Amino acid sequence: MIKEIIKDEEFLKQPAEPATPEDAEVAQDLLDTMAAQESCACLAANQIGVNKAIIVYDDNETPRVMYNPRIKSAMRPYKATETCLSLDKDSEVTRFFDVKVIYEELVDGNLLQREVRLRDWEAQIVQHAIDHCKGRLV
Repeated sequence: MIKEIIKDEEFLKQPAEPATPEDAEVAQDLLDTMAAQESCACLAANQIGVNKAIIVYDDNETPRVMYNPRIKSAMRPYKATETCLSLDKDSEVTRFFDVKVIYEELVDGNLLQREVRLRDWEAQIVQHAIDHCKGRLV
């Protein structure tokens, strides 16, 4: 179901609670909401009003879901200017060109641990969404 984008900064500043397999509907709502946006590369569950550690992002036009993502390692920092659907202003932030992310994927009703190495644009948008899970506004 397509959800409204949350702009309440006090809500967005709360660290997300761990996601469980019972949060599959939240992941689907994130996918639906991202697809309905004119320009959206990633979303976190708190951006649709659910305080769970779930993100979705655009992987070369294929939407991906990550439950409980966290950055394992990050290399090659750079400065970036980012926009956010939940904020009315651009933000200056330090990002990394190369990151390893540990996350969980829902498979047959169970969360299975995965690891992925992301670079460039995908690394940047996943870092942005993970910041949302931590309650960080950029």
